[in-house]
Amino acid sequence: MKAILLLEDGTVFHGKAAGKTGTTTGEICFNTGMTGYQEIFTDPSYTGQVLVATNVHIGNYGIKNDEIESESIKIAGFICRNFNIPYSRQTADRSIQDYFEAEGLVAIHDLDTRAIVQHIRERGAMNCIISSETDDVAELQKRLAATPGMAGLELSSHITTREPYFIGQEGAKYRIAVMDFGVKKNILRSFDQRDCYLKVFPAKTDFAEVKAWNPDGYFLSNGPGDPSSMPYAVATVEKMLADGKPLFGICLGQQLLALAAGLPTYKLHHGHRGLNHPVKNLVTGLSEITSQNHGFGVVEQAVYDSPGIVEATHINLNDNTVEGIRLKNYPAFSVQYHPEASPGPHDARYLFDQFVGMLRG
Repeated sequence: MKAILLLEDGTVFHGKAAGKTGTTTGEICFNTGMTGYQEIFTDPSYTGQVLVATNVHIGNYGIKNDEIESESIKIAGFICRNFNIPYSRQTADRSIQDYFEAEGLVAIHDLDTRAIVQHIRERGAMNCIISSETDDVAELQKRLAATPGMAGLELSSHITTREPYFIGQEGAKYRIAVMDFGVKKNILRSFDQRDCYLKVFPAKTDFAEVKAWNPDGYFLSNGPGDPSSMPYAVATVEKMLADGKPLFGICLGQQLLALAAGLPTYKLHHGHRGLNHPVKNLVTGLSEITSQNHGFGVVEQAVYDSPGIVEATHINLNDNTVEGIRLKNYPAFSVQYHPEASPGPHDARYLFDQFVGMLRG
């Protein structure tokens, strides 16, 4: 079955349908990882985005039901070159086609993904539409025009947990309050492995309720959307800082910490997404290979112009964007990448140990 991909600037690509027959829209982005496609599909930070895989073969090792970062697929659509329905891994539970059909995901394959990625890198992130129902470009353009852009879009409150829940052993040594803006399961596991008991709160939970649990520290999770559209979260972070307990943020968590410290954020030209982004730790002088997934960042010059408030701790060696900050007057720090993921494979796990060390006092 044929399918069509239409970009916001009018560029059209023709390919073959995969997954569910239908039509979907979202912001197009690309990920350079060669493995881990299932973890990528289920990462809540991808909410509202149509993903292009730069690796040629997708689906070749099948789908395993427990290799997930959330309970469902979060990408809005999928684009790849070779969509491999037969799989080689004996421990896999099903094929990628069966998975996409069960999750209701629309996809397109047999496209020149190199050309698509090059186009995004040159023109920047933009909305797109995939359809295996119609190839009427005029009709698809109308539907695409009605799709909101990612800038100014608040998404965390739509995917956060509806009720608080607990992770770990109640008698663990440390208690961490987790703000769920789109948290990944492996982040929670990483804390659990370090003798921490977690209470995961919905994104819009009032700070008084979070504080009443009497945690030893606060964690700001990753998540989707534009951080500048989340004044409710920024206000919560400001109260956490005033409370004086250790605070750690990842990805969206870094952006919210920066906003709470008075630093602005901005939309990246085409984002950072992949398993192979080199980052330098400015404190130790060491570099690490990192997993990243973000379309927004902290304004670099604003960080360097506020040395009395915020200090840059990490930079991206590809484009010199700020990948980590810490506050001078509060026990708070953050990074713009995913230390719980496994490029390196353990280059950045020390960040969890660093935060737990702060909880010890």
